[in-house]
Amino acid sequence: MTDAPQEQPSQPGPQKSGSDLSVRFAMGIAMIAVAVLITIQGGWLFRVFALALTAVMLVEWADMKKVPRLWAWVGSALAAGILLAAAEYFYPIAYNPDTDEFIALNLLSFAPALAGAVLLGLASRSLAMGWGFLYITLPAFCLVVLSWASADTMGELVFWVFAVTWSTDIFAYFAGRAIGGPKLAPRISPNKTWAGLIGGMAGASCFGWLLAWYFGLGSPFLWLGATMGLVAQLGDLYESWEKRRAGIKDSGSLLPGHGGVLDRLDGLLAVALAVMIILLCNFWNPPEAPEVMDAATAMVVAGPTAG
Repeated sequence: MTDAPQEQPSQPGPQKSGSDLSVRFAMGIAMIAVAVLITIQGGWLFRVFALALTAVMLVEWADMKKVPRLWAWVGSALAAGILLAAAEYFYPIAYNPDTDEFIALNLLSFAPALAGAVLLGLASRSLAMGWGFLYITLPAFCLVVLSWASADTMGELVFWVFAVTWSTDIFAYFAGRAIGGPKLAPRISPNKTWAGLIGGMAGASCFGWLLAWYFGLGSPFLWLGATMGLVAQLGDLYESWEKRRAGIKDSGSLLPGHGGVLDRLDGLLAVALAVMIILLCNFWNPPEAPEVMDAATAMVVAGPTAG
């Protein structure tokens, strides 16, 4: 995620800023459409989609850290076991959690990701690769669990995570571009401003409240938008710091106008993990499903009709 791009000294030759913005916008719409359709479908399709993104991010991380790609593919195999097999063990596809009961999430489900990070770090002899595996795979697992946790209503928790992250990105960009002002962290990400931070949090607050109201999520999601907007931007700053250390601008070039997949999902990773922690800490109970009465019960409740 980025605020408005810095102004560059004029260069001879054709200007591409308008074209780049058009490409960025079109690619953004396409990515949102794909994410929405797959989230609605849920189930195995969502898990495989999360795995595919995880594999790409692991390759980008390995390239960033100058670790042989072999270890990214080994990490992808470990991630497949976590996002498919371990997720199915802890949160089976065949079971849709009842919305009128608290979702029984277990901290033990984090163990496979932690074990995978240790194994990959030892095998590759790279602490950075082990940490990158945990940094990417654990939030991806959290997204899978959030999809499971809202399986009865087409993934409203995942949509909420998407909404606050996307709105943070969009509002931070336009607030930074329109207002500018003091830089947020010039040594880490020179383009980010305090105006962008505040604008992103404001956008996340509005859209977080709107979707929480629409889906009937209730507290605390009605009021957590701004906080998650901050979390998303901290996630973005962390990835920018890693890129700054590696001396690169983007984590990859797979997404035209956006850079790499990790560049697009850095804030989402942080928000997904934060929301999972909220559920683990029992700070949220799913809203109770409305009671359904049969015809006879309805007649008794309504009483005799006139006539």
